[in-house]
Amino acid sequence: MWSALSEKRSPILIGWCVVWMSCFLASGCDREATPAANSTPGTPARAKSKAQPLDLNNLPKTMAGVAGIELVLIPAGEFTMGEAGGEPDEQPAHRVKISQPFYLGKYEVTQAQWKQIMGNNPSKFVGDDLPVDSVSWKDVQTFLQRLNDADDPFFYRLPTEAEWEYACRAGGSGKYAGNLDAMAWYFDNAAGRTHPVGRKEPNAFGLHDMHGNVREWCQDWYDDLYYKKTPGEDPTGPTNGTWRAIRGGSYFANAAACRSAVRYKLDPELKLDSVGFRVAASVR
Repeated sequence: MWSALSEKRSPILIGWCVVWMSCFLASGCDREATPAANSTPGTPARAKSKAQPLDLNNLPKTMAGVAGIELVLIPAGEFTMGEAGGEPDEQPAHRVKISQPFYLGKYEVTQAQWKQIMGNNPSKFVGDDLPVDSVSWKDVQTFLQRLNDADDPFFYRLPTEAEWEYACRAGGSGKYAGNLDAMAWYFDNAAGRTHPVGRKEPNAFGLHDMHGNVREWCQDWYDDLYYKKTPGEDPTGPTNGTWRAIRGGSYFANAAACRSAVRYKLDPELKLDSVGFRVAASVR
């Protein structure tokens, strides 16, 4: 069952498989209730920051954000997005320019960080240094808003699909940014669960777990035909849609489903124990 679910599917079949999986994985799993929209449970974001503005011409290569989130500077640049001969939604492979540097989480957001900001832990696999899982795209937006309420030098957000793939490839052009077994927790080595962040080798940008552990929410709406009409500079995805994009491998994905170019879609209200996220940040 796991190997079948880990394979790359057509966009329509993926949707049905994901919905089926959400029902299966939710059964028997104890999770804390999601707070009501007008409630304020948990630990609030830290007090207003007095941090000095950053020098845009001399940005630090690493920074510490709210809740101890470690951020790595991703330089501006160009890359080939997608994969020739890959799945239909990965084609055509095309050149994309990322015109501005941005920061991206060195690690996937952990359960300790989620608890510090949100005051609960929805994850199936419990551990402070494990990536938070079972969070919807909409849950993540609430988390990001609380980070932004801290008013430090960053605007926190999710990466776009283009930013995510550019950061994952880290200057490379192959299917993976290095040796998959050395870099990723996936079906062949994860033993059916997530693992503490940062235990595998990073890519050339210093980012861990991009190819495995949990898949990661992106900001974009998903469109399987988007690559046929995407702009060549700083694409941000379709203006509307039904599904949100998720990227990267996971603990139950097979090797082919951990490639840099692989795209998936998910209902923004759905929560799966194979899906988490990492934070992107732009200087205010």
